[in-house]
Amino acid sequence: MKNTVLICDFDGTITKNDNIIAIMKQFAPAGWEELKDGVLTQQISIKEGVGKMFALLPSSQKEEITDFILHDAKIREGFADFVAYAKEAGIPLYIVSGGMDFFVKPILKGFVPEDYIYCNTADFSGEYIHIDWPHSCDEHCHNECGCCKPSIVRDIAKGKDIIVIGDSITDLEAAKLADFVIARDLLLEKSRALGLTHKPFDTFYEVIDHVKEVVK
Repeated sequence: MKNTVLICDFDGTITKNDNIIAIMKQFAPAGWEELKDGVLTQQISIKEGVGKMFALLPSSQKEEITDFILHDAKIREGFADFVAYAKEAGIPLYIVSGGMDFFVKPILKGFVPEDYIYCNTADFSGEYIHIDWPHSCDEHCHNECGCCKPSIVRDIAKGKDIIVIGDSITDLEAAKLADFVIARDLLLEKSRALGLTHKPFDTFYEVIDHVKEVVK
């Protein structure tokens, strides 16, 4: 693999926890868990489920929610070294996230340039938080992904050797397009079940080792 591009998830991958779930646990009224379960079991689309979850939260809580998540989020061990390795090796690193701009971009500041970050946008101008979806599905995807990871991969990594790093059901369609998957949690289970070429990881030190192994 000589013409490699890295596609890395954010929530539960770069950060130890899923930040959307953390926000909902802290601020959302009853009803959000049914929406979360519907997304994880693929009974409702990511776009519908996540949009409805954020619509439960008043925009007036913007500052409180932002302060909470920027302090709550913990970056997984080795990420800074992984970013440095990718830069030194000349391998483009894109962050493709179903998370929201108001926490994804501040947490990644100093690590990854903004034009290499793909995520959703939260609008706090109405009574409740409204989510905008700037990276919607292309003609090959009809899953209502919200931030459509396979569509982004097709756009930015065409003709490249693709490594996808992720943890959840939201990374699965992108992982199916990858030459190599580095996975944990639910994505690891799915990669095993589908026979995708993959390795497990817990820290980004392991990710560095796996990438070095396949790009050598």
